[in-house]
Amino acid sequence: MTHNTDTSVKTEGVWKIFQTDGLSIEAVRDVSLVIGAGEFVVLAGPSGSGKTTLLNLLGGLSHPTKGRVWIADTDITDMSERELARMRLERIGFVFQAYNLLPVLSAKENAEFPLLLRGVAEEERERLVSELFEKIGIGGLEHRRPSKLSGGQQQRVAVARAVIGKPALVLADEPTANLDREASRALLDLMVTLNRDLGVTFVFATHDNELMERAGRLIHLVDGEISSDNKQVLR
Repeated sequence: MTHNTDTSVKTEGVWKIFQTDGLSIEAVRDVSLVIGAGEFVVLAGPSGSGKTTLLNLLGGLSHPTKGRVWIADTDITDMSERELARMRLERIGFVFQAYNLLPVLSAKENAEFPLLLRGVAEEERERLVSELFEKIGIGGLEHRRPSKLSGGQQQRVAVARAVIGKPALVLADEPTANLDREASRALLDLMVTLNRDLGVTFVFATHDNELMERAGRLIHLVDGEISSDNKQVLR
């Protein structure tokens, strides 16, 4: 079954139930959601509301207990781990709270890693990384290792890695949590620009009020369910 390619991700009646010490924990409860291409979406809610669990379901990092998930026009629900890994490589970018850069690689090597796995030629990788680093304000830092970069610079490298392959969807879990206010604001400005100028679809899980205020769509979760879903003016 296929869906309109103007859709970045869709869920239908998705549940995620964890079994812990004989108890069933309903982390995500009957969530049906359509996120269109080019949207800038924030998942908000208190700790334990299901934000990260839902993000993991959208990214194929976790299988739903019930329900179905599509990425663009592809139903990923019953994919094998190998198929999911290939789908994530080709269709999804991830930005994590802890940056997750490989310390032995340079900034350039970290950013180009998805392209390397896809078999993109070295010359093309060089060109894409150079152009993107200039665009996101870290030109000239290509050969620095993560330990020689500030937190804000490391997170920009992580964003570059997430978007360099032009994925259908970028998922970000608390991307500003480890940054000071100035670096956080600069990163947020960058992601708004990438969304506006390149049409990158972003879905965030966050507690960051400023990120919530600048979302194009704000979805609140409570006890694993969507309690509100509102479009707002992206600032």
